[in-house]
Amino acid sequence: MFEKLEMAPADPILGLTEAYNNDPNPAKINLGVGVYKDETGVTPIMTSVHKAEKIILDTEKSKGYLPISGAPAYGKVVRELLFGADDAYPAATAHTPGGTGALRVAAQFLKKFNPNAAVWVSDPTWANHNGIFGDAGFEVKKYTYYNAEDRNLNFDGMRASMQQIPAGDIIILHACCHNPSGIDPTLDQWKQIAQMINDKKLLPLMDFAYQGLGRGLEEDAEGLRTVAAAVDEVVVCSSFSKNFGLYKERVGAITLKGASADDVNKAFSNLKIIIRRLYSNPPSHGGAIVTTIMNDPALRAEWEGEVAQVRGRIAEMRQLFVDTLKAKGVTQDFSFLTGQCGMFSFSGLNPDQVKTLKEKHSIYIVGSGRINVAGMTKANMDPLCTAVAEVL
Repeated sequence: MFEKLEMAPADPILGLTEAYNNDPNPAKINLGVGVYKDETGVTPIMTSVHKAEKIILDTEKSKGYLPISGAPAYGKVVRELLFGADDAYPAATAHTPGGTGALRVAAQFLKKFNPNAAVWVSDPTWANHNGIFGDAGFEVKKYTYYNAEDRNLNFDGMRASMQQIPAGDIIILHACCHNPSGIDPTLDQWKQIAQMINDKKLLPLMDFAYQGLGRGLEEDAEGLRTVAAAVDEVVVCSSFSKNFGLYKERVGAITLKGASADDVNKAFSNLKIIIRRLYSNPPSHGGAIVTTIMNDPALRAEWEGEVAQVRGRIAEMRQLFVDTLKAKGVTQDFSFLTGQCGMFSFSGLNPDQVKTLKEKHSIYIVGSGRINVAGMTKANMDPLCTAVAEVL
């Protein structure tokens, strides 16, 4: 069988990192893959995470399997972050291998029990949404989101698109720090979105991968909480790769929120069967780190401070990029970047400019022009902006 296969294309983002790693240029810059880097260009381990790991290593007594859905204590802290400390929603959470694992479980679950639905993603969206839900057998369609000309949210277009979605279909929403545009709805717009979902009888799936990296841990949850308050049934796929820096530990969760505890229990029992057939049990270590930090007031306060530092550095790099381009004589207005949030933004660079940056300057950017702002540093900002100014 193998000899009949053809070579598959490289992943457009992870393949870019592979090319970056093979580039011998010592001045190369990677603004492609969505991984946070500190000022030295390293993805750091948070101090709160180090401390939690020491506690775990000193107290852990077994390497036995976790339950199919993971440790109950983990699910509790996940829901607290999602819905707030006073959460009273009927909901249940399963620990998954990363946010991607949560989305794959959701896709399998939804296809089994809502087989005739279509899945609607924002235009643009994280590229892997198309693959995950397409591989599960869904027809994946697009709703209007981004205004490329003005580089802002095309909310009128989004409303018009949503009005055309048939009842029972699934709509995927980025809860905050929209990937790839960096543009989120306002609270008032979220209220209108929630009302449309309810009126149209759509099933919302909230992809929540960047809580705390936009405006704040509580502020970034406003969209999700607005939808959850207005809609009986919500699926949430969340990740702790970014806000805890637990990329390689693959710590995610899928949370089902329903109209009643009975509804949730029935749905969750079927979700666990899906998980059993995919990977049986989640890994323990990363979830234990999150649970330990969230349940220790001192560690939690330290972690919240570290998340604020990450958020602040990203905002600083946005402003520095805009200021440095202006200082180099670039007349094109890039100030839109400072009004966006999270790790990503559309730079406005076209595919030819992106190609030139890669081939001539060893600067790696996704072909769409999406840039990972967190890959910028004070050290690489000058050569980065010099190169961008040259290709504009």
